[in-house]
Amino acid sequence: MISKNADARKAEAERQETERKKRLAEEITQDFLARREKRRSVENGWLLNLNFFSGNQYCDVSPYGNLQEEDKRFYWQSRRAFNHIAPTVESRLAKLEKLKPDLRVRAFSDEDGDIKAAKLATGVLQYVRERVALGDTISRALVWSEVCGSAFYKVIWNEKGGRQVAVDGENKPVYEGEVDVCAISPFEIFPDRLDVEDIDGVQSLIHAQPVSVEYIRERFGVAIEGQDISGIYAYSEPSSAKLPMQKLGADSAAIKNGVILIERYTRPSVEFPEGKLEIVAGDRLLYEGGLPFENGERGERTFPFAKQDSMHLPGAFFATSVVDRLIPVQRAYNAVRNRKHEFLNRLSMGVLTVEDGSVDTDELSEEGLLPGKILVYRQGGKAPEMLDCGKMPDEFRFEEEWLEKEFALIGGVSNLSKDSTPVRVTSATGLQLLLAQDETRLSMTLQSMESAIKEVGRQILRLYKQFAGNARLMTMTGENKKSQLCYFNAASLSVNDVRFEPQEATTPEEKRNTLLRLYEMGLLSDEEGKITKENKNRILEAFGFGSYENARDISALHIVKASEENQELKGYLVAVDSYDDHELHISEHTRFLLSSEFKKSGKKEEWKKRFLEHIEAHKIEMRK
Repeated sequence: MISKNADARKAEAERQETERKKRLAEEITQDFLARREKRRSVENGWLLNLNFFSGNQYCDVSPYGNLQEEDKRFYWQSRRAFNHIAPTVESRLAKLEKLKPDLRVRAFSDEDGDIKAAKLATGVLQYVRERVALGDTISRALVWSEVCGSAFYKVIWNEKGGRQVAVDGENKPVYEGEVDVCAISPFEIFPDRLDVEDIDGVQSLIHAQPVSVEYIRERFGVAIEGQDISGIYAYSEPSSAKLPMQKLGADSAAIKNGVILIERYTRPSVEFPEGKLEIVAGDRLLYEGGLPFENGERGERTFPFAKQDSMHLPGAFFATSVVDRLIPVQRAYNAVRNRKHEFLNRLSMGVLTVEDGSVDTDELSEEGLLPGKILVYRQGGKAPEMLDCGKMPDEFRFEEEWLEKEFALIGGVSNLSKDSTPVRVTSATGLQLLLAQDETRLSMTLQSMESAIKEVGRQILRLYKQFAGNARLMTMTGENKKSQLCYFNAASLSVNDVRFEPQEATTPEEKRNTLLRLYEMGLLSDEEGKITKENKNRILEAFGFGSYENARDISALHIVKASEENQELKGYLVAVDSYDDHELHISEHTRFLLSSEFKKSGKKEEWKKRFLEHIEAHKIEMRK
């Protein structure tokens, strides 16, 4: 009897748990649908921007809230699109690509511990940059932010990434794990509030993306019935897909037998100290738990996203883009050019006036006035004649020139960037000033990009600190500019004290010109007028000859060897080699004796004795 009651209670508990999960899945789905409807007008604006960027420029948002194609007023009207939006955006993207910041961590002081921590953090970021193709991810995010206004980066830890380190009990491979960074379009992000300007002001965030049912089965082990999902319309009602979008490739991006995967992130609270992550697909609750990543500033759990804007909007979560501002100018420009072409057609083809019944108008309308055509008209009637259409009004030319200036004014990219050198500017200084003004107009966009990339860098380091473990193998660039294998543990990453080197909005060409001017002024030379080996290596690296100095200069190798000896001298006395660069070795060993690591050590006297004995051996070798 007791066993039956226990089984009944267990079955009832399972039934209640199943009902709870079902209600939670329905609540999350309804929350997603409500946020989608609340964001409808903003999303239609993105679709309009994408259409104009791709060249489909005769469309607009209807009074019912969805996109529709504009009809011709007359069947003979010309409706060609003279796309100036695409080259404007491409010019902005080209400038931003050249000004993309490089993630390098700056040491807080000259102490060896701070310098090593900064070098390790920089090495980790450079390693991840090459491993996950971070540059390509940034480029994709730039396109989304420039066209739609906002783009997002998602920084997560992929347990199946990296090298294979073992095999589990089921003979399945076990991997060391790797950071994964991907660019997210604004179509996939649904915040709980649209009146805040940053992710920090959002309490809950939904990431919804279309995936195949095979993906759900492989990742979560759940079989779900799917349906066909058409790319960019994955979150829109069917009525919104009336506008043909072949130019954007929406048909080719369709997912056969797919489903919308909804991930709802909620910030930590008193009730949920680790926050909440809930994943739903097809009205099925796939996962429920705390936020998985300790990626906050003080090690707390927060959203794994970074936001990048093109142009901030006060009191709005999603920013605006240059395409929003260029659409009215593009409409006016298309109208002027088409009306101009229609007028030219009238001048070239002519408009024929005929007396009623004097000629066969059907034949004339079909064949026109062919060269050598014999035109027969009724005897006694009036001969057909060409209508005087006048000449092309100058207003067409003035308006066209003014609209082209409007593109440069609103787009933030002058004709100097899109076309060639202006005729009136002949001096190099004048050209530099024009280029500087051109790049100043992109400063707000550049600042947002730098902030987003720095946040991505911080989250990458925090994920490595959380998951790297005690012995992580990594290939990084050493002091001698050559690849080295490096073992490190998570405790070595002091990510709470990360400060990135300040980035200057300068192109590589400008940096090289600056170095040449500094060299001509003698600021890179010592008291004897010679360039030090360190400055020589940096100059060659800036000019793209990073491997040239490796074949000539071995000072970096001696510095690396002296640093390794510093670690060995903590445990035992190291012999001096006759081929050592004794001056460099003495400098490195002395630097360690002056570091805070040596001063705070409990074995200070023991280390000091060995270091001084080793330094004296170097001095003896120098006197030989």
